[in-house]
Parts: sequence; structure tokens; C-alpha cells
Amino acid sequence: MTEKVKIVTLGCEKNMVDSEIMSGLIDQRGYSLVEQAEDATVIIVNTCGFIDAAKEESVNTILDLAELKETGKLKALIVSGCLTQRYKQALMEEMPEIDGIVGTGDFYNINQIVDEALGGKKPAFVGNPVFNYEEILPRKLSTEKYTTYVKIAEGCDNNCTFCSIPIMRGAFRSRSIESIIAEVTGLAAQGVKEISLIAQDTTNYGTDLYDGEYKLAELINKVSEVPGIEWVRLHYAYPGFFTDELIETMASNPKVCKYIDMPLQHSEDAVLKRMRRPGRNRDTRELIAKIRSRIPGVALRTSLIVGFPGETEEDFERLCDFVREIKFDRLGVFTYSKEDDTPASRLPNQIDEEVKEWRANTLMEIQRQVSNENNGKYVGQVLDVLIESYDGRSDVFVGRSQYDAPEIDGDVYVSNCKVEIGEIIPVRITHAYEYDMSGEGVL
Repeated sequence: MTEKVKIVTLGCEKNMVDSEIMSGLIDQRGYSLVEQAEDATVIIVNTCGFIDAAKEESVNTILDLAELKETGKLKALIVSGCLTQRYKQALMEEMPEIDGIVGTGDFYNINQIVDEALGGKKPAFVGNPVFNYEEILPRKLSTEKYTTYVKIAEGCDNNCTFCSIPIMRGAFRSRSIESIIAEVTGLAAQGVKEISLIAQDTTNYGTDLYDGEYKLAELINKVSEVPGIEWVRLHYAYPGFFTDELIETMASNPKVCKYIDMPLQHSEDAVLKRMRRPGRNRDTRELIAKIRSRIPGVALRTSLIVGFPGETEEDFERLCDFVREIKFDRLGVFTYSKEDDTPASRLPNQIDEEVKEWRANTLMEIQRQVSNENNGKYVGQVLDVLIESYDGRSDVFVGRSQYDAPEIDGDVYVSNCKVEIGEIIPVRITHAYEYDMSGEGVL
């Protein structure tokens, strides 16, 4: 009997890439990949361990799926990813439901782990978190075939005081340009049109491989030259390393989306210092002004943390003023999560959860108004839109402009057109809302 495997992916896009590699390896092994957990004889949960809410979701998902051993066909439950890398011992001791675990640097062993778990062993492959992405492993896409993510680096050296990524993913290490282009070329051959480049710190790309040189601009240009690739998108651009060459590349290369995801985390110097973030308020303002002046129409996304230890009412009020003034096109807000073994967990003046939640809600309400105003500027413009789905009830297609990333940003609802899913078409924007827009196809 051929085993039926379901992979459940939690957390970020980087986890999704790892799951797709595991899917490719499992498919190569000859096992069947299934959509429904109820049909699976083997389930792999690729976990996130970044913040408390993610860890809780991971644990609850494991426990819920374990019930299929009684009610379904499940024979082996395997856990992979950041949670296992960080809490190997605790998981094995406290969750007997788990039949095997694999860390962030060992998932290329997934077939052996599956076989051993089915054989009644309790395999635990959790060693160095470093995974070698230089080798082009089989990858089975879970996204629609026209868009996907490509890891250009793993780990992080920035050591922000609130962040556990270096614990779970290790030190920063870039992939070679050659290996990235090889992967992108293979993806383009499958029909992928949009490549989102991801890393914990994309702007630092290449410094560890190329004698301290920042190579992101060169990489972006080479990715854009791959036949079939129409959009190149940049995620998680660390503000401390945003070079003039990168700005010029984003301004001049027509295939590079005028979209920058640059997590700033806060605006106030005292908080940034305790976070161990690069630069200060003045540096951030100067960088944003430079980017906007040199890349006309650029969409800026950022993420902010509220409730960091010692954040005063005055700090928060100034952060609110900063958001009103800068008018980010896209914004995510997180409440500070006290993570084990991080320096921030030992800081004094920890803030109550209720205060954190109030601050997050307040900031998002400000952003809602900003976003509504920002989107209004697109009314009357013609934007290229990547069509992703069709809503038969409303007879409209749903897509994204270059100013919106997959799944996290807004949609564009398109009427008056007949197109294929995955096409990029010109759309005249007629209406703008808080996060979405609507328009008509210009064909």
C-alpha cells in the first residue's frame, strides 16, 4: 500500500518553501500527497516557533491532528520546523502523540524519517539549523503556479533583542547567485511569472559570500532576465543595508515591483536602542524620503511592534504620529511577545497584555484611515493586475497589482473582462476602499 502524506504548513513563506521541498522529496519517493488530513496515513506538521501565538497554534494543531490516529487513517505524525529546532527535548518528552521530529537543517532526511516512524521508531533529526540550499532539490509548488517564493538566504546575524530567529535558523548565510538563478529558471519553466525573493534580511544578501559586497541589486537584475519572469518582488529588506545601488535598480528595472517590505519595528530612538535595531528615527525618515524621491509611486510596507518593554505612553503617541506622517501604503502591527532565551525577555518594565492589545488596535485604526486615503490616489490610473481567481457570483476576476504581495495585501476586483487565471492585464481603477480596489479591464 502506498502511504498517503499530508503536509500542514504553519508560519511564514520561508516555511512554505521548506514544505514544498519536503513535498518534492516525498513525491520522488513514490508516496502520494493528499489534500485532506483525514485521508492521510502520514501527517507532517511544519511548525512556527517565532512568537507565543505561533507556538500555541503549532501545539494545538499537533494535538488536533493526533486525534486522527483514533478517528482516521493516521499511522505516523511527524513534526518539523522551527518549534522542533528550538524545543526538541520538550516535544519528545511531553507530547507522546509525536512519532518523529525533524529540525530546520535536516528536512532533506524526511523520507528516512517517515519510513522510521512508520516502522515504530521515534526518529529525531535535529542538529545544526543550517540547511544547504545550494543543492537544487525537488520542489512541488503549493501555490498557484504563476507566483511563488524563492529563498535567497537563511538565518540572521542582526541579533535584535526580541527575536529568536538566530536560535531556530542559525547565522546569516546567502545562497549563491548561480543556485538561485537555476531554481528560478526551473520555476519559470513551470509557468511561474512572479518571483518573491525572501530572507530574514534580504538587503544583506551576498556579504558573506562575496567579500562583504552587497549583491542584492545584481541578483534582482539577473532574476529579472530569466525568460518568463515578469515580476520580481522584494521582501524583508532590512533598513540598515538599503544601498543606493539597490534603489537605482528598483527604480530602473521595469520587472521589479515598486514594492518594498521593510520591517522597521518602531520609530522612537529609545525603543530602537533597546531592540538593538540599526539607525534611529532620523535615519529612517531620510531613507524613506530617498526611496520615495528616487522610486516614484513606490509602495512601502512595514511592520511595527507595540508594547516592547519600556515603551512609554509618549513613545507610543510618537509612533502614532510617525504612522500618520509617513503614510505607509501597507502596515502590519504586532504586540511584543516575550520569547525564551532572548535579551528582551529579561528587560525591566514589561507591559501588560491589555495595554499591548489596545495599542495595536489603536495603531491599526490609524492605518485604516491612512490606507483608505492612499488607495484613493489610484482611482483613474491604469495598473497592471495579476489575475488570481474568478468570483462567479459577482462575475468579477480577483487579482493584485505590483503594489500588493500575495495573501498579505489587498485585492483588485476586475469587471468587464474575460481573461485566464495567471494573466497580467491592464486595469483602470474606478473605486478604492480601505485595503482593496476595483476597476475595469482595459483590453
